[in-house]
Amino acid sequence: MSELIADVRLVRMSDPAAAPLLSGLSLEYTSRYGVNDELTRYAEAEFEPPHGAFLIVVSDGETVAGGAFRRHDATTAELKRVWTHPRHRRSGLGRLVVRELEREARDRGYRRVCLTTGPRQPEAVRLYLASGYDPRFDLADRPTRGPLGFVKELA
Repeated sequence: MSELIADVRLVRMSDPAAAPLLSGLSLEYTSRYGVNDELTRYAEAEFEPPHGAFLIVVSDGETVAGGAFRRHDATTAELKRVWTHPRHRRSGLGRLVVRELEREARDRGYRRVCLTTGPRQPEAVRLYLASGYDPRFDLADRPTRGPLGFVKELA
């Protein structure tokens, strides 16, 4: 596979270039969990400066990955909506998105990042563990219910 040349862009969630990410996430959540309100749980304004950010990764004019963060508390950002297009998974884009979100959060004064994922998203669990996140659940227990929390101190 050739190396993907990608451009990381900060955008508003309503930007048309963010639509593939949001529709991809909706399909993921619905296929794995059934009815899911995750994408409507937070107002778009929570993912905008100064307390939040929404970024996409574009390659050859196509949105191939992205993610966002919102303010959790005064020193903690919460990662949300991390996604990679199925054709581009296992190519490092997820790690790129997480790194860029962490950098942006650090630049905005956050010292810690938290997030949750679901038990039917083992690839997300692997991504966060590989990215240095500490699980807030027993990995050996292999939970099948509830959100799986992670946290990471930013250097």
